Amino acid sequence: MSGPYEIDTGLEGFRFWPAALDAAAQTALLTEVLGAVETAPFYQPVTPGGRPFSVRMSNLGPAGWVSDRAGYRYQATHPETGRPWPPIPDRLLALWHGLTGWPEPPDACLVNLYRKDARMGLHQDRDEADLTAPVLSVSLGDTAVFRIGAPSGGATRSVKLASGDVCALTGPARLARHGIDRLLPGSSGLVPGGGRINLTLRKALPSSRQS
Repeated sequence: MSGPYEIDTGLEGFRFWPAALDAAAQTALLTEVLGAVETAPFYQPVTPGGRPFSVRMSNLGPAGWVSDRAGYRYQATHPETGRPWPPIPDRLLALWHGLTGWPEPPDACLVNLYRKDARMGLHQDRDEADLTAPVLSVSLGDTAVFRIGAPSGGATRSVKLASGDVCALTGPARLARHGIDRLLPGSSGLVPGGGRINLTLRKALPSSRQS
């Protein structure tokens, strides 16, 4: 796999690997993820204010990111079934280690299911215990228009993320504002029923590197 591709986002630390996963790897990964979410089904979270998300979510790993009227947080169990989240597949762990070089494995993988009209507003990933650890994002299915901007505000740029693309928020871009403006429906036939699945690997729990 080639090194990260530099694109003009104006943000140091945003790393992008277009077509990091070939068609066979995408299919294999999707099969594993869909098998895992059979025991941790997609659900529709709400914001602390009670507004439903347009994406449906699940998680893999020891910690799962959830949102409800009580707030944003990581927890060990599915909010509807009460069961622990399924483990993160080995192929995702290998991708994390191969691309980020981070010395510890991720302990959270947020699985977002975007159907035709789903989107995600600009936000920062700051619920994790160690904000120096990277966030690695894997796209499967329809192309998404990804928007990213500096943590401090100001102008944003858009990047099209196609199936098999991987990107990472590292260093100065770790707290970048980012979101999904829209999908390009029908740009991929990978996900059953259409749409996009985004896998976001994170180090959410306190690190052994922290004192």
